[in-house]
Amino acid sequence: MGSRVRELAGATPATRDRYVDLLRVASLAAVVLGHWLMAAVTPDSVGNLLAVVPALQPLTWLLQVMPVFFFVGGFSHALSYRSLLRKRPGGSDDSVYSAFLRARLQRLLRPTTVFVLVWGAAALLVQLLGGGGGLTGVTLRMVTQPLWFIGIYLAMVAFTPPLLRLHERYGWGAFAALAGAAAAVDVLRFAAGVPYVEFLNFAFVWLAVHQLGFLRADGRVRRPALLAGAGLAAACALVAFGPYPLSMVGMPGEKVSNMAPPTLALLAHGLWLVGAVELLRAPAARLLERPRVWRTVVAANGVAMTAFLWHLTAMFGVYGALLALDVPLPAPASAAWWAQVPVRIACAAALTAALVAAFRTFERPAAPKAPGHPAASGGGPLAALGATLCLLGVLGLSMVGFNGLLDGRTALLIAIPVSAPAAVAMTLGGWLLVERAGRGRGAR
Repeated sequence: MGSRVRELAGATPATRDRYVDLLRVASLAAVVLGHWLMAAVTPDSVGNLLAVVPALQPLTWLLQVMPVFFFVGGFSHALSYRSLLRKRPGGSDDSVYSAFLRARLQRLLRPTTVFVLVWGAAALLVQLLGGGGGLTGVTLRMVTQPLWFIGIYLAMVAFTPPLLRLHERYGWGAFAALAGAAAAVDVLRFAAGVPYVEFLNFAFVWLAVHQLGFLRADGRVRRPALLAGAGLAAACALVAFGPYPLSMVGMPGEKVSNMAPPTLALLAHGLWLVGAVELLRAPAARLLERPRVWRTVVAANGVAMTAFLWHLTAMFGVYGALLALDVPLPAPASAAWWAQVPVRIACAAALTAALVAAFRTFERPAAPKAPGHPAASGGGPLAALGATLCLLGVLGLSMVGFNGLLDGRTALLIAIPVSAPAAVAMTLGGWLLVERAGRGRGAR
């Protein structure tokens, strides 16, 4: 792996924006570290440290970095789709769209599918043997929660071509339209009490952040200090005078969460973060010119999705080992709990590294086809259907988990009850459709 990393790092073109790669890795690493730190685990439940110590909630204004990842996604998707258009100048919209979807989703869905299959088989075995109580049941329920991020990212990939065209025509106006739609949804939600309307902001808020990535790709984020200041001021005003909580992550028992579904306050928070990271662009670019630093970023990017998928597995594995060894779990936020934090995080990191070593091969993309390879007729609609099924499947699985697999347990996906078997079936079926749509006639 080391020689491959050196080869990839050495072949990096001078035109590549290395800072974007750093932001991708750093944002996922911050999420992983945040989950490990904020989990308040007892032998039969998992709470949130931020609920135990509310004074720590302002830290979420720095550590809630998912908007940065989606911003980076918009940048990368714009470059990727435009590159494919240049390589296939005579291709139909259907063929380019299906090829784009398959190329972008391959490194996302292959490791996700393996994760789902492995955990699904393990959950089935545990429950057939009569297990599923205590921390095991909590693990089976919660280990799939990070999949919500995969689902949202799938939607961003699927909507890239039409939203990129809107960006090319209206620029900042397209972002403003999505932000305005997010604000309108919150007005209908909080002022008019319209049921279920809040779920529209899963699209409007995250796609608005994604749109900022398009603007960055075209060099149109020219005043990051203004962007950061305006976003921070807006977020502060919304939290101080509006119905929004202080925490930028969900809290147990809260009537309103800024995350699920996302709110206008989270969008303002995203503006502040995007502006802040853009202010650090120049010094970070100089740092990334160092070969050793760049090789580290390349290596991390090659396994980032696998590490993200399995990091909660590692965390629960550490807690399970502590219980098996009769090591007492101190009360969350106690002095003994804080003293145990470095050891738990180090063990979780080591176990995550072992899981990455076992599953990293599934994150490697397949060999690309030659440009201009003919795509199947009607591939675009087939690819869109596949992406929709994957989106519903992984979102549903993130909500229902694997506990109660044999009992028909369901969770509401917007207003539709979804079971774990149905969510797995949608995920696998959607991936097969995307694969089929992206292959040419010759490949079949």
